[in-house]
Amino acid sequence: MSSMVLGFQEMEKTQLMLVGGKGLNLGELSKIEGIQVPEGFCVTTVGYQKAIEQNETYHALLDRLTMLKVEDRDQIGEISRKIRQLIMEVEIPSDVACAVAHYLSQFGEEHAYAVRSSATAEDLPHASFAGQQDTYLNIIGKEAIMQHISKCWASLFTDRAVIYRMQNEFDHSQVYLSVIVQRMVFPQASGILFTADPITSNRKLLSINASFGLGEALVSGLVSADCYKVKENKIIEKMIAAKKLAIYGRKEGGTETHEIAPDQQKTQTLTDPQILQLARIGRQIEAYFGCPQDIEWCLVDDNIYIVQSRPITTLFPIPEVNDQENHVYISVGHQQMMTDPMKPLGLSFFLLTTSAPMRKAGGRLFVDVTLQLASPVSRNILLNAMGQHDPLMKDALMNIIERGDFIKSLPNDSKAPSPNRNSTDMLAEIENDPTIVSDLIERSQTSIEELKHNIQTKSGTDLIDFILDDIQELKKILFNPQSSKVFMAAMDASTWINEKMNKWLGEKNAADTLSQSVPNNITSEMGLALLDVADVIRPYPEVIDYLQHVKDDNFLEELVKFEGGQKTRDAIIVFLNKYGMRCAGEIDITRSRWSEKPTTLVPLILINIKNFEPNASNRKFEQGRRVALEKEQELLNRLKQLPDGEQKAKETKRMIDLIRNFIGYREYPKYGMINRYFVYKQALLKEAEQLVKAGVIREKEDIHYLTFDELLDVVRTKKLDYQIISKRKGEYRFYEKLTLPRVITSDGEIIAGKYKRENLPAKAIVGLPVSSGVIEGRARIILNMEDADLEEGDILVTSFTDPSWTPLFVSIKGLVTEVGGLMTHGAVIAREYGLPAVVGVENATKMIKDGQRIRVHGTEGYIEIL
Repeated sequence: MSSMVLGFQEMEKTQLMLVGGKGLNLGELSKIEGIQVPEGFCVTTVGYQKAIEQNETYHALLDRLTMLKVEDRDQIGEISRKIRQLIMEVEIPSDVACAVAHYLSQFGEEHAYAVRSSATAEDLPHASFAGQQDTYLNIIGKEAIMQHISKCWASLFTDRAVIYRMQNEFDHSQVYLSVIVQRMVFPQASGILFTADPITSNRKLLSINASFGLGEALVSGLVSADCYKVKENKIIEKMIAAKKLAIYGRKEGGTETHEIAPDQQKTQTLTDPQILQLARIGRQIEAYFGCPQDIEWCLVDDNIYIVQSRPITTLFPIPEVNDQENHVYISVGHQQMMTDPMKPLGLSFFLLTTSAPMRKAGGRLFVDVTLQLASPVSRNILLNAMGQHDPLMKDALMNIIERGDFIKSLPNDSKAPSPNRNSTDMLAEIENDPTIVSDLIERSQTSIEELKHNIQTKSGTDLIDFILDDIQELKKILFNPQSSKVFMAAMDASTWINEKMNKWLGEKNAADTLSQSVPNNITSEMGLALLDVADVIRPYPEVIDYLQHVKDDNFLEELVKFEGGQKTRDAIIVFLNKYGMRCAGEIDITRSRWSEKPTTLVPLILINIKNFEPNASNRKFEQGRRVALEKEQELLNRLKQLPDGEQKAKETKRMIDLIRNFIGYREYPKYGMINRYFVYKQALLKEAEQLVKAGVIREKEDIHYLTFDELLDVVRTKKLDYQIISKRKGEYRFYEKLTLPRVITSDGEIIAGKYKRENLPAKAIVGLPVSSGVIEGRARIILNMEDADLEEGDILVTSFTDPSWTPLFVSIKGLVTEVGGLMTHGAVIAREYGLPAVVGVENATKMIKDGQRIRVHGTEGYIEIL
């Protein structure tokens, strides 16, 4: 057996670097009992390396390619073309040619073969690379096969393969190509079988695509295919397509396209028994590989041949659970306005802070709501909360409930708390006293100061134990019943106002205007505070010029060289002392905070200098307060004209006071939590520096890839298998590419919700109305805050906003987000700043283009592209 060429039966599981992903999978498939795989062999990567290793021009071109970025399309095209040409002209090493000839003589040189590329970075669990390299069908004769081996080698450098590697951070010089030479079969039909439904991700639903002739017509998009769905060995759906064309092999080699006779075009490609047989084969292959598979198959004289199987890399992982029961999970990320993945340390911290039944998957957290959905009483509570929070999530849960067979309903539980406990009763219980809020804030601040003082003396395992104890203190503050009562009262009062004003006065969403410029909102105050920082800097052109070119996070030290630099530095430091623990995605403790990366704030400060006159923060706050007070007066005057008007006005005044006194506190508990997180993080990074000095880890941020328990273990033992860190970094990069579903079941099925609306304009983009008003302006698609380039009057369109985005809100006229609900951060701040806002707009950042003029209907909940 030569290392240059290996037969399918001769391959070992460990030989990925020799035969590539596709070759390795074919080797494995050919060993599964009862699975028919056309016989063949692989020209290993050793042959490819031998052909090019001494070629200096090749290495020089490769070095040039490595220096380029994805944007350099023209240069990529030119260098890739030269490398392909060079590989085509290189002589195939004689020992490779001999080994190929030997295998061909065994299998029969007169037969037709498929010659297929198999790269070492292909068909992997985290990156499919499917279709990046070339395949050639029906190749006959040794000379032709040799020529197509060179063509496959060259296809490692097609423009698309090179760019895909760059996007996935694979080093060109570390990716090699093996070539599969496999006996051709000439099928009546062929297609693709997914062992998990690619549309819904349901792992129990197989999806089969089938058309006549070779699979190339299907893969290249020439023909529509039949689609069959199979669940638990039953065909549950069939879609028969009109198949006008088929590709067949020619006797003399190559392929040709045939038109299918009109009376045959709508015939079912596979019989029902064949569909079920194929489904059984699919499940057998999936069980062998241990994960859902994308399988290429052929039908020849009633025999099913498998010509490829690869992992499906686009499925969102299922939250882990140890039983076989049905479960329903809802995304924490959609509730916390952070749909990106979290690193392991971030996940474990958040898990320590909550008592909800959480599950992990794809670097995200989910709440298992199965038990809540099973009980009619708790189900209503959950659905009411979701209706407030994220109507798409509520609709998805309703879909599951309406099926009736996925979650078994428990009998009515008379002991369960009544969901219809009147919010008016709760409102009657709370004293309308603003000092309640200032007391809660003071208590939280005092506790944080104590933490900062006490943590300084802790290190090693003492530090970890100390943090674990302090998290109990954090939970006491977060889940303090009085604290929840305060903002629940404000939320209930808002609902009461909206319902009653609509009923009594025909006024929609009146609470939105009444919520403008309330006291004690730590987040909206932050946006205004950054306007004050801009006021300090505005008189100093040298400082402004310096800030426009800042790249380094140590820029604060350099500032003092310029006139006004000391004042600027002091103003930014005062801001950071109060808000520097914030950042985008702040619920993940591992994210870089503004204090760690102050350059993040520079574009926002420059936008404020450009867009505003001095003293804008006071003017904005006062204007909002005036609008709210005028709206209050107007409503009360109109109410007094109604029957029983004095009483209605009196009740309404009490509700308005509850909103004005308490709604600002809604943002405070999270601020307190993030404050504590930053104190913990700084202490842990100091500990990590000791681990770097001791040679346990390479850089202090490596601790972000350990869970809290693992970190305790490493601090205690001063030992770590570093492969864990490398593996987790790879997983995190993979998770970043996944789209987080709102609702997923234990079958892996992603359930999507829909908004139910009537009488909207034909092309309206629908979302959830969260802040009243109608506004027109230029849409700015901003996915990272640092990339913001706003002018006053722009409308911000983004995936999600958390408190760190607030400084941008002072410059915009309206807000559109893909994630969010009535009481999520963006909605609360939009109302307080008086910005029309629509949230929960699926794919908003793709449907709306940067720079388009749009109209945001914040009262009705939709967007029009003008």
